[in-house]
Amino acid sequence: MSPEHPASTTSSQTGSQAGEQQGRRQPGRRYGRRLMRIEPARISPLAILPDPPSPPTPVGIIAGGGRLPIIVTEGFRKLGHPVHGVGLYGQYDPALPGLCDSFRRVGLLRVGSWAKALRRAGVRHAVMVGKVDKAKIMHDPFKIVRNLPDYVTLKAWLLELRHDRRSHAVLAAIADELDRSGVSLMDSTASIRDQLAHAGVMTRTRPTPQQQADIDFVWPMLCELLRLDIGQAIAVRDRDTISVEAVEGTDAMIERTGKLCRAKGWTLCKGSRAGHDRRSDVPTIGEHTIRNLHANGGRCLALAADDVIMIDKAEVIQVADKLGVAIVGVPTAQP
Repeated sequence: MSPEHPASTTSSQTGSQAGEQQGRRQPGRRYGRRLMRIEPARISPLAILPDPPSPPTPVGIIAGGGRLPIIVTEGFRKLGHPVHGVGLYGQYDPALPGLCDSFRRVGLLRVGSWAKALRRAGVRHAVMVGKVDKAKIMHDPFKIVRNLPDYVTLKAWLLELRHDRRSHAVLAAIADELDRSGVSLMDSTASIRDQLAHAGVMTRTRPTPQQQADIDFVWPMLCELLRLDIGQAIAVRDRDTISVEAVEGTDAMIERTGKLCRAKGWTLCKGSRAGHDRRSDVPTIGEHTIRNLHANGGRCLALAADDVIMIDKAEVIQVADKLGVAIVGVPTAQP
């Protein structure tokens, strides 16, 4: 994807145009010799991911919190892969170790130990999924010992992350360090294709003509926000933008939208960052998202098809129909 911002016109002026501007300079006013150049927005390149190995090759899972690591592990086991897990201290679901052929707890800031544990289990391909709850880390009495960074993590911080701490930059740096240690991260959706949003109306509840018009109106704006890496969601009603997701995340954004818009029936549109790295950076919604949306007045959810994970998809759709919330998948090719 190429940047759309034009280069500064100052840098492409002809000599005659520069002469005309010089002739119009005001007497006694000082002008600098160096011209400012406007740099185009930088877009992260799309990562080239390794193909998933064929069964029964062992695969690894680096697990944070939530139900997603459970679903991913079950998916790989159904495909015939032995699964070896490493779980972040205090984060992973207690049910996860029982689903893995081997399992080890690791510190959040000890990326080198992740790779060592997986390599000892014969793993060369892994996925990294799940969330990190900072509150659990803060209330851990052994947090200093368990999260003391190792050499690999310190090197990544000093060389790559000091000047860019955005989530996708951190996750990409982790993936690169693991790859150098002999463990390649795969597309985190490789075993759960059936859990991705698909194009079209997914619920029996259909969007109203007004909600569909809102989706058509705001989707090009969402695509631009995603390209600029500003946020992953926009709330809209009657073709009026109510809120844009920022650092607070989708759930907090939904609650903020409910306070800003007392009228029910607004629509939430959610997609994935342009050039997103599927090794880790895949937007996710679940049953809680639907209940939160309904509680705050939202009645329609539009998702980028094949770009958003729906955890326990069948249950999500069932809950949405029960609450009268329409779920629509928008083809990613749509502008």
